[in-house]
Amino acid sequence: MITKSPTFSLELFPPQTPEGAEKLRAARAQMALLKPKFFSVTFGAGGSTRDRTLETVLEIQNEGHRAAPHLSCIGSTRASIRSILEQYRAHGIRHLVALRGDLPSGMARPGSFRHANELVEFIRSETGSWFHIEVAAYPEYHPQAKSPLDDLLAFKRKIDAGADSAITQYFYNFDAYSHFIDECQAVGINAPIVPGIMPISSFSSLARFSDNCGAEIPRWIRKRLESYGDDKASIHAFGLDVVAQLCERLLAAGAPGLHFYTLNQVGLTRTLWQRLGLASAAGD
Repeated sequence: MITKSPTFSLELFPPQTPEGAEKLRAARAQMALLKPKFFSVTFGAGGSTRDRTLETVLEIQNEGHRAAPHLSCIGSTRASIRSILEQYRAHGIRHLVALRGDLPSGMARPGSFRHANELVEFIRSETGSWFHIEVAAYPEYHPQAKSPLDDLLAFKRKIDAGADSAITQYFYNFDAYSHFIDECQAVGINAPIVPGIMPISSFSSLARFSDNCGAEIPRWIRKRLESYGDDKASIHAFGLDVVAQLCERLLAAGAPGLHFYTLNQVGLTRTLWQRLGLASAAGD
């Protein structure tokens, strides 16, 4: 595990409407008080949010905070990715989250890139060491992986292509992350792998997200959440306990930080942040 001081970060998605943009600005003002290391901003399938991703990143930078746009390559050409990289460099952006992404609905061909390691290699060939590149990791395995070994080797290819660090898909099983780190070290992967953390606000939403991305909801958590029905207060209280305990175990075991999937909502993330005492740590 990594012994360097942990870093804490927050993920946002670009708003679709002017009203959504205003709500995000208000939420982000509260999030900024937590002093995260950086905000990451997602990127829609096939670049569908390209302009809104950049707008959000520039707003964050103008507010005096670090921002890391996501960049997904599936459905894109080398020319389009080169253009985006040039834009980001022109605006002084130094941090990227490089992903394969999903093929846009109705598009039959993947474009110039089929896998994220090809994107990482292309970024390095075009920009050298300009960007700090994050990639995705899957402690519970990518839902499309042929086998656990194939998934591990796919991750290694991204690191070998030039990625600096990784952020995991969210999970609730500490052992899955711990075992994944052991497997990575066994094949020579020593890059920091930051756990992705999903606060629990709604069982139905969490179940839908998890079905799509392959993240497991342990049976005991699922049953407790199901038992609360529409009682949001009980869901939130139980979810906060579960996620806070997971975060505490991860940090005690030497995880290099935590990356929170906020869904553009400040409440639960702020409560977790405060419960874990991260506000002072993040500002060091």
